[in-house]
Amino acid sequence: MPKPKGSAKVGGRAAGTPNKATSEARQAIASFVDGNAHRLTGWLDAVASGDVANDVKPNPAKAFELFQSVVEYHIPKLARQEHTGENGGAVKFEVSAPWLQQQVQKRNSA
Repeated sequence: MPKPKGSAKVGGRAAGTPNKATSEARQAIASFVDGNAHRLTGWLDAVASGDVANDVKPNPAKAFELFQSVVEYHIPKLARQEHTGENGGAVKFEVSAPWLQQQVQKRNSA
């Protein structure tokens, strides 16, 4: 018999707990990257510099794109954050520069 709609969740893993398979995959990728860093550098250099013997043109932009795609799995992306002021309004900054105020006063009195 199915649970009634709206009933509380019972059992299972807690919210926010990482999936075991995902954690293992990330660890495997991290190990691969760490163990093959010297090879990865060579591969990226070959893409960036090109390979005359195999008629591959230099493509530094593609090398950087490949580097980013590998790093993305090794170092998580940072989430964007929005800063707001009081009641969700704009952030207000107040800068105090007494020396500047003195300079303005001198110019205005001259």
